[in-house]
Amino acid sequence: MFPVTPVARPDGAPWRLGYLQGGDYADYPVILVAIVRGLITLNWIENLELPDPEQHTSREIWDYLAKTVDSPYVAFVPDGYYSAGNFDAAQRPATREALYERVNTQRDLDLVIAMGTWAGQDMANDKVSVPTIVASTSDPIASHIVASAEDSGYDHIHAKVEPKRYQRQVQLFHELLPFKTLGIVYEDSPEGRTFGGVDAVEEMAAQIGFSVRTCHAPFNDVSVTEAEERAIACYAQIAPQVDAVYITTHRGVSANSLGAIVDALLKNETPSFSMLGSQEVRRGVLMSMAQAGYLPVGLFHAETIARILHGAKPRELSQVWLSPAEIALNLKTAEIIGFDPPIDILLASDEVYDTIGGER
Repeated sequence: MFPVTPVARPDGAPWRLGYLQGGDYADYPVILVAIVRGLITLNWIENLELPDPEQHTSREIWDYLAKTVDSPYVAFVPDGYYSAGNFDAAQRPATREALYERVNTQRDLDLVIAMGTWAGQDMANDKVSVPTIVASTSDPIASHIVASAEDSGYDHIHAKVEPKRYQRQVQLFHELLPFKTLGIVYEDSPEGRTFGGVDAVEEMAAQIGFSVRTCHAPFNDVSVTEAEERAIACYAQIAPQVDAVYITTHRGVSANSLGAIVDALLKNETPSFSMLGSQEVRRGVLMSMAQAGYLPVGLFHAETIARILHGAKPRELSQVWLSPAEIALNLKTAEIIGFDPPIDILLASDEVYDTIGGER
């Protein structure tokens, strides 16, 4: 068992961290800040004020960390941040090759945080060997980032795996609201199906006995604005056709578009469950799994980083992480759509919001 206590490099210098992402996505800065909070909890970094991840991009947060963190154990390398534009497929090859060249030739990064599916896929190969933590992926197994929950398949790769995560979400949603027809929106591509948990939804539809109505909204090789517009249009289209909606991970579902999506669902009194988490419940989605401020998942990644810097191979460490089975619920949304939550749901809800867009 490798410890999680702070340790510097053998030469006494701090370990040098790098970062790779495919583009800007709301979850990435949240998880990055959670990882830093985890490192603070483990005393690798002294406590410091961190930027609000809902108000800053990953790049802005990384730049802040590079300038502000003064630790004898870890350093956020100022030019160690890589992004393929904003999910620009044309920039993706050059971005990953630049990082490959750096870690293989300059060797001035000791560990890379690969945020999201694109980044995880680009690091999970034999072209690099730098220890890599893959975070914020919908399904790292289906995305071919790791071989299985038990084995990443590469000595240098570690990804958080939540077995049956989306199946458990859909099952919980159906237990609370026994819908006969569930609506989902996703891009009609292998990546879109993975992001949208489509296989999990179809598995539960067959197992429980409900039908699925879909609407396809592209997010690759389109502008963010178009992705948002197409997502809004899809949710408006399916809202009157279904008993409930599962709001899946999609680049068109953002802080800019969620308000319009929620409005369409409220207008049609359609119950909704967020795949992403409670930040969307705060904005008016009916329910989701509570996230406990993302600290547990951040601590999971931070402990993994600590053990790797103590000498563990990423592949040796457990990838399995189970989120606490707690519910986030928006009572204002419930009131508008005419859903009267039973007392046992209220008792099981860890996060309850009384307004749309407000605080608990």
